[in-house]
Amino acid sequence: MSNNFVAVLMGSDSDLPVMQNTLDVLDSLGVSWEVKVTSAHRTPAATHDYVRGAEERGCRVFICAAGMAAHLAGAVAGLTTRPVIGVPVDAGPLSGFDALLSTVMMPGGVPVASVAVGKAGAKNAAYLAAQILAVADDELAERVAKDRQANAEAVIAKDAALQDKLGR
Repeated sequence: MSNNFVAVLMGSDSDLPVMQNTLDVLDSLGVSWEVKVTSAHRTPAATHDYVRGAEERGCRVFICAAGMAAHLAGAVAGLTTRPVIGVPVDAGPLSGFDALLSTVMMPGGVPVASVAVGKAGAKNAAYLAAQILAVADDELAERVAKDRQANAEAVIAKDAALQDKLGR
């Protein structure tokens, strides 16, 4: 049995309502995870220690959520060569636009894969992490494919219901 997992880091506990979407998707796909509140600015030593320890325990992908300055994903990417996915949180006066720019503007050689701002991004971060892990896990790849098919079937069913309602 593998001890591989995804580490989900949040700059604040106020990010949990958005990031719960990440945890829910990881659970639905059977992907193990850890979650931690840590800050690139307020607790840099603790962030460093957590990243190093998580790697030793089997972390394969880091998902980092932060708003406003949103330096957590970049700080983590500077500490590891494991994939880092940044989720810009829709907070502050710019509704997450500032967080998006902070997340994507990384120097060459220190990438952060960035997803959409907010809830959709939180979901997609989980899907992207699962797809990364699925490269070396055929069973997970099958679960991801089945989930995608179920989403497609839900759209088709909604269209059929709409057409029925409109009498077409």
